[in-house]
Amino acid sequence: MDLKKMKKLPLLFENNRLWAKSQVEQNASFFKDMAKVQDPNYLWIGCSDSRVPANEIVGLAAGELFVHRNVANLFPHTDFSALSVLEYAVDLLQVEHIIVCGHYGCGGVKAAMQEHGLGLVDNWLRHIRDVYDRFKEELEKMEDPIDRFNRLVELNVRQQLLNVCHTTIIQKAWAKGQPLCVHGWIYDLESGFLKDLNCCVSNVAQLEKIYRLEIM
Repeated sequence: MDLKKMKKLPLLFENNRLWAKSQVEQNASFFKDMAKVQDPNYLWIGCSDSRVPANEIVGLAAGELFVHRNVANLFPHTDFSALSVLEYAVDLLQVEHIIVCGHYGCGGVKAAMQEHGLGLVDNWLRHIRDVYDRFKEELEKMEDPIDRFNRLVELNVRQQLLNVCHTTIIQKAWAKGQPLCVHGWIYDLESGFLKDLNCCVSNVAQLEKIYRLEIM
């Protein structure tokens, strides 16, 4: 193995040159326009899984989708990385749509359903175990383990969507009259299609009373 080439990853640099060239061939001012400002209308909160490329799935170009990804598309209320992304997207970029997107076949969700320990990530996946515990009766009525797995993927998206809506960031935006909708979606790896979970939240009145904040 040539260690010099390995350190430089020549294939990826070549791919980059070809990509950049193709963009300029389609639009000579593509990169000059892109460098001026980003003005996305959407924030995507998704899984880090390499099979779920956010922009490609929804057919949007660079600059059209602000993205935050982590293992199993979680949004814990104590995660300052996620909160910082959310604040930037809502307050500065003024996005109008936030999409929390999970995917069937999620390794993080699957691991959270199992007893064996994996290490540090188990602490992260505990958030999914909490979702499982909350819906344990519904889930354990399902005889087919695949159905149970898929349902937990969906329930996890719904919970993370609510976690987003419970933040002061979102509720302040609503209090100011800022148009902002939070959507829950699932991506199907086997078909390539998105599934709308029909759990769109666009105002504080849709939240449970205990989570509503009086924003001054």
